[in-house]
Amino acid sequence: MAANRGYFGIGVEGVSKPYNLGNVFRTAHAFEASFVFTVSAHYSRAEGAKVDTSDALSQMPFYQFDSVGDMLLPKGCQVVGIEITEEAIELPSFRHPTNAVYVLGAERQGLTADMQARCTHVVKIPMRFSINLGMAGAIVMYDRLVTRGRFAPRPVRAGGPTEPAPKHVHGAPAFRVPGGGSMEKWRKPAPMAEVAEARAKD
Repeated sequence: MAANRGYFGIGVEGVSKPYNLGNVFRTAHAFEASFVFTVSAHYSRAEGAKVDTSDALSQMPFYQFDSVGDMLLPKGCQVVGIEITEEAIELPSFRHPTNAVYVLGAERQGLTADMQARCTHVVKIPMRFSINLGMAGAIVMYDRLVTRGRFAPRPVRAGGPTEPAPKHVHGAPAFRVPGGGSMEKWRKPAPMAEVAEARAKD
């Protein structure tokens, strides 16, 4: 899988169908999610295992929160709700945060008002009607991979890429003043006299 900086987790609020949730967890495992969770939901691992053939919960952390107020997330992690609302950002126009958790709503009910208030962003998948919970989660995770990962650029014509994926470039030190001038006052000459003295004693 292409390198992708940051981390993400995905979870569901108030789900009643363990098959759908098991599907989300299995897909999250495939997309290398850092963790999965539920909010106000009971998950039967035995039932979910019928579709979660990768046994995702044995491969990554799983958290169960009793309510929205109990959600405990890493500092700086942004909450992205997946819900069809007038104000929601269409997924193709959304820039995924480096560190994020994605939350899906229960079948038919969607995300509660409390959860939407907790969200930093709310996104929607542009389509004629809502789709299966597991499918929606897969689309969002795939979009994150495509937009944040490193892949060869798509060609203008139909078919595969005509050039390789860009190589990863490690960041260089950043200075406020070109050439690192702001650090000059801390720079001292190398203590060569002390080095020579130490060598003489050897």
